[in-house]
Amino acid sequence: MARSQEAVSKNMSKIRGKDTSIELRLRKALWAKGYRYRKNYKHLPGSPDIALTKYKIAIFCDSEFFHGKDWEVLRLRLEKGKNPEYWLKKIERNRNRDWETDRKLLFLGWTVIHFWGKDILKHTEECVKVVEEAIWDAKMGEGAVFGEDG
Repeated sequence: MARSQEAVSKNMSKIRGKDTSIELRLRKALWAKGYRYRKNYKHLPGSPDIALTKYKIAIFCDSEFFHGKDWEVLRLRLEKGKNPEYWLKKIERNRNRDWETDRKLLFLGWTVIHFWGKDILKHTEECVKVVEEAIWDAKMGEGAVFGEDG
């Protein structure tokens, strides 16, 4: 079912870059467990949504659409949709920027974790457990990239 340009525009205008519902959900869960963090930490590449500076853990809460979850499937869908050149270019740029940001953070000795929005909403406790495992690893002196399947 096609949506009017006004409906699409109204929907897009409500999309925010910070303090999104997925970020708030994960932040509240981490805070409740006693973990303290910086939000949208501008002192690091990519301004991670959540930065556990004590443990050098950078967390990104990624929306499935804008960060290209299941990219091969999404790409085919976008190629058939409206304005495919714009959307394909935009999401490819986002994915490349995410990859480059991860590399920079890893080089700086940070552990990088990406969560998809739906995983945060449906499996918040499992996401917290992933963060807790990364904290344990940081305490033991290890670092890695978790949660990204793209």
